[in-house]
Amino acid sequence: MGPLAGVRVVEFAGIGPAPFCGMLLADLGADVLLVERKVPNANTAGVSFFNLGRFAIHHRGKRAVALDLKKPEGVAAALRLVERADALIEGFRPGVMERMRLSPEACLARNPRLVYGRMTGWGQTGPLANAAGHDINYLALSGALSLGARPGAPPWAPPTLVGDMGGGGLLLAFGVLAAILEARQSGQGQVVDAAITEGAALLTSIVGSLKAAGIWSDRPGTNVLDSGAPFYDTYQCADGKWIALGAIEPQFFAELVKTSGLPANEFETQFDVAQWPRQKDFVTKLIATQTRDQWCALLEGTDACFAPVLGLEDAPMHAHNRARGSFVELDGVVQPGAAPRFSRTRSEVGLRPPASGTSSDATLASWGLSRDEIIALRDSGALA
Repeated sequence: MGPLAGVRVVEFAGIGPAPFCGMLLADLGADVLLVERKVPNANTAGVSFFNLGRFAIHHRGKRAVALDLKKPEGVAAALRLVERADALIEGFRPGVMERMRLSPEACLARNPRLVYGRMTGWGQTGPLANAAGHDINYLALSGALSLGARPGAPPWAPPTLVGDMGGGGLLLAFGVLAAILEARQSGQGQVVDAAITEGAALLTSIVGSLKAAGIWSDRPGTNVLDSGAPFYDTYQCADGKWIALGAIEPQFFAELVKTSGLPANEFETQFDVAQWPRQKDFVTKLIATQTRDQWCALLEGTDACFAPVLGLEDAPMHAHNRARGSFVELDGVVQPGAAPRFSRTRSEVGLRPPASGTSSDATLASWGLSRDEIIALRDSGALA
């Protein structure tokens, strides 16, 4: 039903941002076929960091096929699937797909309209292109990691959020969709080189604007948005739980002071940096006098720019999230729902994550493989 209904995507199984990209496309209605590497007893492997089974939210809405890509029959089958695809996405180091004989050149020769999406940390070229790395490394090089520090504390990265998912998976999805639109105009496919370092750097654009204008300091904890301001930070309540304040605009700041009971005479100036430490001390002590629920009763829904800091278990239960259906349950796993929302072509969470290491004849048939081809694949041992 989603806006991408009819779009076909072949995803070569990996970890991190490329599967997240595939999930986003599947949520919006694309037919995403996950091509896994066929390994012995894959379907009996226990749950681990690298194999989450039915808990793999990032594989929801997808169908799967397990191919032995070391066999020529497996590669041939993968190319047959590519023939029917609008896009291919992969998240390996540069050169891995080439070694599997599934290079952009090989795939585009079979399907000239194919969009070939490549997800890496450093990019397909450059001095670091072939080096290993993870989210925290890519954030470090992009400049984004330096923004997550407080005075006297080391930089801290939200687990995989800014790099892998925001700077990586979202960037790849954006690039793939843009290239699909262009291919429908030109009739020609192309390679999309999505690098997490560059995606994370893009996410720093607003802070970069502030720095260029001379109103952002490189000293952690001295700026409006990095815990320096008393009106933009998190505070601990009497019960040990936390709330978040973000009253940047003067009218919202005035609402916060008035509604919370802060002494007005101590908060007559908002952007006098010299007053911030003293003002923050007032806020810290006031917030600590009541529980999080008490502050919610007082400030939630006002223009004080307030929210409770919720954990992954609490967030789905909040009244606002429940009213909008922001979280759903699939196969016993509570998870974020599909987003964004569309007024006509509704996006939604689809199929449960496919069982690892299995293949469906019906899935292959729907992607254009004949019964004889499927039988031959099984006989060769290239198909799980």
